[in-house]
Amino acid sequence: MTTAHWLYVIGVVVVIGTMLMRRNVVTPCIIFTFLIGWVYHGSMVKAVQTVFEASMAAAVELFSIFLIIGLMVGMLKAMSRTGADEMMISPLKGLLVSPLVSYVVLALATLVVALFFWPTPSVPLVGALLAPVAIKAGLPPLAAAMAIALAGQGMALAGDVIIQGAPKLTALAAGVPVEALLYKAGILTVIAGVIALTLGYWQMRPEIILFQKRIKEQGGEILDVIGAGQAMGTQAEDRVDAPGVAKFLAILVPVVMGLVIIAMIRFQILGGDATALLGGAAAVITVIATWLTSGVKSLDEIADCIGDGLVFAFRVMGPILPIAGFFFLGSPEAVVGILGEGAPGFLFDVGNIVAQSIPPTGFLAGFGILILGMITGLDGSGFSGLPLVGSLAGALSGGSVAEASTLGAIGQLGAVWTGGGTLVAWCTLVAVAGVVGVPVLDLVRKNLVPVLAGLFIATLFGIIFL
Repeated sequence: MTTAHWLYVIGVVVVIGTMLMRRNVVTPCIIFTFLIGWVYHGSMVKAVQTVFEASMAAAVELFSIFLIIGLMVGMLKAMSRTGADEMMISPLKGLLVSPLVSYVVLALATLVVALFFWPTPSVPLVGALLAPVAIKAGLPPLAAAMAIALAGQGMALAGDVIIQGAPKLTALAAGVPVEALLYKAGILTVIAGVIALTLGYWQMRPEIILFQKRIKEQGGEILDVIGAGQAMGTQAEDRVDAPGVAKFLAILVPVVMGLVIIAMIRFQILGGDATALLGGAAAVITVIATWLTSGVKSLDEIADCIGDGLVFAFRVMGPILPIAGFFFLGSPEAVVGILGEGAPGFLFDVGNIVAQSIPPTGFLAGFGILILGMITGLDGSGFSGLPLVGSLAGALSGGSVAEASTLGAIGQLGAVWTGGGTLVAWCTLVAVAGVVGVPVLDLVRKNLVPVLAGLFIATLFGIIFL
């Protein structure tokens, strides 16, 4: 390994250590990005430029998430002027009657939607419609974010049993039929997900008790704790007394979102295309809401709604850019846009070295490929490391389809649960944090123990029984 490779490894260790100390990791990421750029190019000027280029690459990659959050929050702000947002979620109050029920419903709703459309479009949909009700029922915003992340970014995406994007990548590299790997990945991700969700709720119990006490002290009004509410901040003097408009909007939004889901199913709209459909629908609803509320003045007010939504998105998620930029240096595809043609993917080079030290059979093979998958997931993709873990699973299996599919499923879980993801702040997890309105690094810390426990037990189960 080169000096730049070692700097990258040291940087990853420092970042993880800083996170465990409950400190922000922006500064170490910038420092190590600078040092890697300096060592790689041998130029101080190039090193400074590398810091900017890395953040720019992250911004390009993540902007669609920023935009969908901004548009959804802008839509909620436009609705809030008439109280339509409160009216829209009022029928759900009878369903989400307690923190536990709210946690389970959030997880199940996210799981179902994410299985069919992947997590990115499901997060703003479930977060915007159900998270406010769950929070009013006494579930802290951080617990709501955990339910959405663990079910969508973790359980649904790691198994990917409907769309089958992840299993196909892994199975192809491992040289086994997709069906052989698919059901094993599905079983293992359910085990990991149930354990992670259970432990996640259990560790949040003290916060839930304090949060419920806070709600009682405020007479049941807890509007300021939800992320969208922070962004909307509708003042009393800005409220418009238009109950007819409020009722219309409260009906319109669920109907439109339902039609969006139907269109996704009917026309097989997935992933980024599904996110675009959802974001466009939110923008159209914002136009309608501001026009019905303010008439000609809406020409100015819609700009404020969208602007406030984007400001909120960047305020919550902006610090992620230099962090993501550092980890993008590890990806063979992304690093080219940062350091130039011929630059190595530092993380994947390290992953290949680790792969060579994994024994071919037994517990060490299973946990070794899990750790390798988690290492590849640190780039914030989750999918980019699947060919590597799949190839290694095939090589270690000695031609056995059963062993290759089991090892491939374990590696897939490690990669996607980490980078797809629930354990890195520079992946689509920022969408969960942005919608609910919690710091993404706090969400990562809360996810850490439940996810690691879930992956450990799922891997153990896979080695023994599959």
